Amino acid sequence: MKESERRFRLLVQGVVDYSMFMLDPSGLVVNWNQGAERIKGYRAEEIVGRHFSTFYTKEDRASGLPFRALETAGREGRFEGEGWRVRKDGSRFWASVVLDAIHDETGALIGFAKITRDITERIAAQNALRDSERQFRLLIGGVVDYALIMLDPNGVVTSWNSGAERIKGYRPPEIIGQHFSRFYTDQDRAAGVPAAALYTATTEGRYEAEGWRVRKDGNLFWASVVVDAIRDDSGVLVGFAKITRDITERREAQRALQEANERLAHSQKMDALGQLTGGIAHDFNNLLTIISGQAQIMRRHARENPGALRAAEAIEKAAARGEALTRRLLAFSRSQHLQPEVVDVAAIGASLETILSGALTGTIELEVSVEPDVWPVMVDAAEFELALVNLAINARDAMPKGGRLSLTAQNATLVRGDHGLGLAGEFVAVTMADTGIGIPADLLPKVFEPFFTTKPPGKGTGLGLAQTYGFAHQSGGAVTLASDIGHGTRVTLYLPRAGAPAESAAEPAVMSGSARVLVVEDNPDVAVVSARMLEELGHRVHVVHSGEAALVALDGEHPFDLVFTDVVMAGMDGIALANAVRDRHPSMPILLTSGYTRSETQPRENWPILRKPIGLAELARAVTRLLSPPVEGASGTLVDLAAVKKARAPQRDQAES
Repeated sequence: MKESERRFRLLVQGVVDYSMFMLDPSGLVVNWNQGAERIKGYRAEEIVGRHFSTFYTKEDRASGLPFRALETAGREGRFEGEGWRVRKDGSRFWASVVLDAIHDETGALIGFAKITRDITERIAAQNALRDSERQFRLLIGGVVDYALIMLDPNGVVTSWNSGAERIKGYRPPEIIGQHFSRFYTDQDRAAGVPAAALYTATTEGRYEAEGWRVRKDGNLFWASVVVDAIRDDSGVLVGFAKITRDITERREAQRALQEANERLAHSQKMDALGQLTGGIAHDFNNLLTIISGQAQIMRRHARENPGALRAAEAIEKAAARGEALTRRLLAFSRSQHLQPEVVDVAAIGASLETILSGALTGTIELEVSVEPDVWPVMVDAAEFELALVNLAINARDAMPKGGRLSLTAQNATLVRGDHGLGLAGEFVAVTMADTGIGIPADLLPKVFEPFFTTKPPGKGTGLGLAQTYGFAHQSGGAVTLASDIGHGTRVTLYLPRAGAPAESAAEPAVMSGSARVLVVEDNPDVAVVSARMLEELGHRVHVVHSGEAALVALDGEHPFDLVFTDVVMAGMDGIALANAVRDRHPSMPILLTSGYTRSETQPRENWPILRKPIGLAELARAVTRLLSPPVEGASGTLVDLAAVKKARAPQRDQAES
């Protein structure tokens, strides 16, 4: 027994991490181990016999804590607690205390066994962790641009920050305990997207995606989502950290930038196609000029030969169809010469209603509605009417079972950027709308391209909308197209407002007689045809093949009454020649012709331009307008050219002197 007690004392004395000592029933220290000396700083002879309340703070002694500890241990057998204790040097430490009552064989209390451990470092670490967690919660709670939430392993929401409340609309009591899939759309839930997100985060550590999410009020927003798997030290999944950001505005900005880039690329493509088609049309028009001009001359001389007459007429018709084709190509490329004039939109609408009433099937209802105060527009009237006819034909073909076709016109004051256009100012919006089958969304970017058509082979050239596009842009306006499958298509032309009301111009009288005309054409075959056509009209012709040669001829001995020149020529082009002629011979009439009028060769002055191929009657009227003085008379009246030339001669002689 004595040996056992000795060993126990040695064991107790050898413990240095715990303060282990005995108290008598009144609380006086009876013994003291090395751990007690190390922790509290007293040697055994300094503390044995003193009351254990020495180790308590003044505040705890004043509150009677030491005596309550003895009372609790005596009554219940044990007292446990934590609190500040005081070392010999007055420093404090945080102690974990256990006080056990000791009874003898009769049950009488003979003292207490007291074990104290210094846990200051552990408590400091716990407090630091607690402070860190509190600061982290404050940080998370203060983030308002991100929804930061925690999920349990099943996807149930366990925490919710203020950013989540701002973005998704739920208060913490409304959402904590709910499954996170409620933020997804019905389609995504049906497709298993929430479960797939957790699975990816579990197997790969992280899930990242963008998509539509649903707020509490049912509104959608475009979200950037990151889900990270959270594991404990042993690698067991304890939940997920989910970060969501509302990037709807950024997405819209990116989409707007992408659409702007696509519009720019489309515009560049259309310009490139325009240059290509314009060049082809120019060369083709020269060929048509030769064919058409020769056919017209042949027809005039074949009146006594029915077979030759029919052949000439057939050639003319074929050339006319080719000319219509090139006109559309030039319209698309914005390279044709337009003759803008002040046009009454209401009058065009009434004329179109008359034209279309016979072209549309009986099952298509036509409605024309032009506002009474609609402004006049500055456009080429013939091309305007052609553009509307093209749109009407497309609309008719889109309504094989009938429907409604409406033409409306109203004033529109545009701010740059309206309708995605780069226009600003006063325009007239002319809209052609149908209730047809519509155009698929993936085809909308292509509808204005030449030769693109959704019609079966043989049912269309694919140039109708191309002509409309070119006409609108070359007129200083624009065109928009919107379509909805099964509901129809809506095309709107924005045409610039004219500065003056539309007026009617009287057709000048047609002259007979002989004028001396200088023909300037770098294509020898076209030059031959142009000369023959003028000769057929009774004029005398001198041909040169360059602008430089024309100036030499004009400065020669033989005077000319008119210069008739091609626009696009190598070296000095027709516009440069016209400017030089105007400077040297101010009273000299100038008539231009072209199958392709580039923007850089547009005249500074309002010289008349004939579009190739040229008709005899059209050429006759143009020459008459230039050579005749203002004469009142009906169209087709003959005027003596000799008298006109005689009246003009003094002016020419004065200018050349």
